[in-house]
Amino acid sequence: MNIFDVVKQKAPVLPETYKQANTSQLAERVQGVKDRMGNRLYLPGHHYQKEEVIQFADDRGDSLKLAQLSAANQEAEAIVFCGVHFMAETADILTKPNQKVYLPDLRAGCSMADMADITQTEKAWDALLNMFDDTIMPLTYVNSTAAIKSFVGKHEGATVTSSNAHKMVEWAFTQKERILFLPDQHLGRNTAFDLGIPLDHMAVWDPITEQLLYEGSLHDIKVILWKGHCSVHENFTIQNVHQVRNEQPDMNIIVHPECRREVVALSDYAGSTNYIIKTIEQAPPGSAFAIGTEMNLVQRIIREHPDKHIISLNPNMCPCLTMNRIDLPHLAWCLESIEHRETHHIISVDSTVAHNAKLALDRMLARA
Repeated sequence: MNIFDVVKQKAPVLPETYKQANTSQLAERVQGVKDRMGNRLYLPGHHYQKEEVIQFADDRGDSLKLAQLSAANQEAEAIVFCGVHFMAETADILTKPNQKVYLPDLRAGCSMADMADITQTEKAWDALLNMFDDTIMPLTYVNSTAAIKSFVGKHEGATVTSSNAHKMVEWAFTQKERILFLPDQHLGRNTAFDLGIPLDHMAVWDPITEQLLYEGSLHDIKVILWKGHCSVHENFTIQNVHQVRNEQPDMNIIVHPECRREVVALSDYAGSTNYIIKTIEQAPPGSAFAIGTEMNLVQRIIREHPDKHIISLNPNMCPCLTMNRIDLPHLAWCLESIEHRETHHIISVDSTVAHNAKLALDRMLARA
């Protein structure tokens, strides 16, 4: 299910009482529910969450780590995932049937995940099989809907993260001659290039025009990239890099591999969210970094490392807008609804979809 399906279902509207309460009142109510529910409640928070929410997280991390921690938490009856829709879906797939997963605001989607829906993917797969026969392994970034994970699992493929993409792409090439990489073309392109695949051996599938964008012989294609992207990371540009180089030449530039290929190529370091955090943590005092990732995280890193000079690679960046839908009023409403045994905010993946999606996740986890 993508965010448009959620909107069609008329997600419940935040009651006025939560809109009218002030920050300290809401924080007290959130903490009160956490205290009263104790171990029956687990609240994972994604790195991109705003401070008013992440302060209450029991754990913080990337989407897959938090889903795995949710699955490992056997005591929790309710898991309130402070992230976006696909993350809560993954948590629901990996947790036990007696555990319920909640998303504080059902409108918190992911534009990247929504760039590949199941109808588009099935059409693309049929067209690509006609071109390449049974020579393609589908891989999907974990930043995808449960339906896409399920499709990939059904067709013997696996999920990948930004941390293990290199390992999973290498594995896929031991299985098939080509890969279809969903839904982020930039992570797929950067990963394949790092593994030695030339850019002219990569094609792009456009799901809107239903065309394979490529000039050359189809025989040469090794990687088929879905035409999708992260709306946050695509906004870092080579102009941003050049400006930092010109104005602060001693500054290290570190970016997420969801950035465009040309930005990654010009940077000093590129890696997952966890890689970025660890690299800066381990850097000596006085180090200088321009970071190309989501602004809430950049600002948190700046606060946590006052001994280092840290800026955003693009000073005009905004936080992830869909992630920012999870705010203190919605969190308080969700937690109090759970405590009162109301059924708002539940994320539940169809059992057949979940089964095949878990196949894709398990193939990745087996190689972790």
